[in-house]
Formats: sequence, C-alpha cells, structure tokens
Amino acid sequence: MSKIIEKLKDKKIIILGFGMEGQSTYKYIRKYLPDKELVIMDNNYQNISLNDRYASLVDVDYNSINTCDIIIKAPGVSFKDIDITPFASKISSQLQLFLETTESYTIGVTGTKGKSTTSSLMYKVLCDQGKKAFLVGNIGKPILDIADEADKDSYTVIEMSCHQLQYTTHSPRLGIILNLFEEHLDHYRNKEEYFMAKINGVNYDENEYFLYTSDNELLNYYKDFARTSGQFINITDTKKENSYTYKDDQYVYVNGEPVFAVNSERKIVGTHNLKNIMFVLTASKLLNLNLAKTVESVCSFEPLPHRIELVGTYEGVTYYNDSIATIPDAAINAVEALKNVNTIIIGGMDRGIDYTPLVDYLKQSNIENIICLPTTGHKIAGLLGSLKKTYLVQNVEEAVDKARVVTQKGMICLMSPAAPSYGFYKNFEERGDRYKEHIRKIGSN
Repeated sequence: MSKIIEKLKDKKIIILGFGMEGQSTYKYIRKYLPDKELVIMDNNYQNISLNDRYASLVDVDYNSINTCDIIIKAPGVSFKDIDITPFASKISSQLQLFLETTESYTIGVTGTKGKSTTSSLMYKVLCDQGKKAFLVGNIGKPILDIADEADKDSYTVIEMSCHQLQYTTHSPRLGIILNLFEEHLDHYRNKEEYFMAKINGVNYDENEYFLYTSDNELLNYYKDFARTSGQFINITDTKKENSYTYKDDQYVYVNGEPVFAVNSERKIVGTHNLKNIMFVLTASKLLNLNLAKTVESVCSFEPLPHRIELVGTYEGVTYYNDSIATIPDAAINAVEALKNVNTIIIGGMDRGIDYTPLVDYLKQSNIENIICLPTTGHKIAGLLGSLKKTYLVQNVEEAVDKARVVTQKGMICLMSPAAPSYGFYKNFEERGDRYKEHIRKIGSN
C-alpha cells in the first residue's frame, strides 16, 4: 500500500472540487480503498454522475466542512472570501500528499510566466539523458496519476501553480521561481497574497536549491520572505557578485563555465525564453547532468502550443498564436521576440491589472494595427486614443477577418491578448484554437 494511502486510510476525507484533479484523487483512493466512505463537494454536484454507494456528492458547504479529518482541495477552488480558520489545518492537496511522501527527486517550477515551457524543457532534458522522469501538475497531468511509479530512482518535474502552492507545507527538492508579475487578482485578496503563494513553494525543509532571478524586481524583493534553508541560486542577465548563472553577448555561463552560445539556433525564441533556458541549464548543472547533451535538448525543443506558436503564412501575412499571454509583460515579450509585428490582437477578461506599461509600449512601438477584443482591449483602445489605429471587435474570428484586411504583406499578425480568456472562452487553449481554426480557413478558401 502506498504511503499516501497509509496517511488517508483512517481519515474522514472530503474531496473539494471534482474537476480533473478531483476525479484523479477519487480514482487513486478507490484503487486501494474501494469501500471507504468519501464526501465529494462540488458546486456543480447535481450534474455529476457517479455510481458509488460509498461516495456522497454534495454542494460545497463551508459550515459543515470542518466535520472531516482532511480536505483534499482542487487548485481551482478559491478561499478568497472564506474564513478558513476553523479548518485551515485540514487543507491538503495532491501536491501536498505527493511532496510529503515521495522518494522521487522533485523539481518544482513556478512563476507567473514560463512555467509550462521550462517544466517541459526540463523533462525533455531528463528523458534525453536516459533518466526515468515524469511531468505533472499544472501542465495537465494530475500528480497522483504517477505517484505509484515515481520511485527513488526517478525525477518528477512538477509545474506548480499558485493555487496548488498556497496551502502546501512541503517543498520540492529543487525549486524554481521564474518571475513574479501581477496576475490572478480575482482569486486572491490582494497581490501580496498571490506573490506569497508562489514563495510558499520553497519554504520548507525538503528544499535544497532555490533558483530565482534578481532581474525581476518583485521576485528579488519577495525572495527574502522564503524560509528555505536551501541554497539560493541567482540567475541573471549580467554578471553580478552573487550570480551563479549569467550571460554576456556571446555565452551563458553556469558556475563560471561558458556552456551555451546566446545566438545558438533554437526553436523557442525571445529573450524571455533564453532566461527559461538559463534556469534549465542551471538545474542540469546542479543535478550533475551532461551539459553538452542539455544544450542539444534545448536547441531541438519545440515550442508548446499557444506560446508564440507559428500558425502559418496566408496571403502574405504570417500569423502567430500567443494565447497563453495573459499579462502585459507576456505580450511585450512576444512582440520583442518576433520583431516584425504589424498587427497585434489584444484583450480579454479584466482582472484589475495595470495596463499602463503595455499602453506606453504600444504607443512607442512600430505596430500599426491594434485589434481590440473585449473587455481589456476596448479599454486599451480608449487609452491609446488617436495615436494608433485601433479596431474594436467582439471575438477572435472578427479579429482575424480584420487582420486579414489591414496587415501589411510580408509582416506578422500576432495574437497576444495580455489578458485571460475567462468569460469569453473556456480557457486560453480554446481561444488559441479558435484563432488558428479561423486563420486556416483563409488557406482553404
């Protein structure tokens, strides 16, 4: 029997949230404890079909939640307006259960942007060097799906979202925080709570290495709140007194050794992705991997969908999909990476983020056409006034139709929304897929 089940077998359990991760938790428990009484709380409980005489499906009720011994919370459940004092000590999660029991070497990756790319690249590096490795967490595969396979001879790369980290009381052995920007202000009471949720990923005794960058002002400030006894590893764009990894115009240096040519041909473009690569090179050095093979993996790594993803060239216009860009800095990074952007499509859900830096950037840029989706795009159009050509549209199909007309031949149309998709699309993947599908209709006509 697994160590996780040993912890759970005599506990009264509530599974809070029954999406992908909640269902994974349920299946894992049922694998070992088919007759154990379980309570599943979900606001959508009436639409869930579950043929299990030992499981109770109920609405979320915070007045009765304290009757259990342990609450296994799904990441999407927010306690923003809930007084959790009566049951705070009972909150757990898949991440918590895994980190406190596994013998696998854990590499946790978080940050506002770049988590999926960095996690996936780290996983590829390990696999390419013949290591037994797993990639789980926020990237889509629930952690408990691999818990029984992850042994002392394996590496588990975990993409850790702030929602997964907020109440966790254990840390990965190698913890990476890529950056901090304002985001998820709909889920947290304030931005400080969000930032501290990220820092929580390196707060506990298991943490041996904490990789961060002093180049990001917010992270450089909040790193001092980390309670880890592990080694702080600074990854910077310029050589500094405390930098373990840095670069100049020619090379990335890891612990003083030149290991990667800055201008190497690679498929993930942009200075922000070079920084992600620097984190992976550093982790590889700390894990005693073959750095030459790591460089080979980096150069052959394909960009993930919806991350400055080339859709194709149609009627002389090259289209890129960067639907993952949900904050202003991400959109700016995408433009800087591609250079030749003539049209940008922006806008989405308004989370109360300050868009002034993006507005200022667009004013000074060479981008001719700014196609604006609701809600934030329409607001940005108002802030830009007559300084730029702005076009108000209602969905990505209208945005593509407009881009097709206004974008100069031989140049780029980039969708990099700088805002979440919620309220208009199910997620950033649906938004990106709709964009790509409509573009490809151009080629089929």
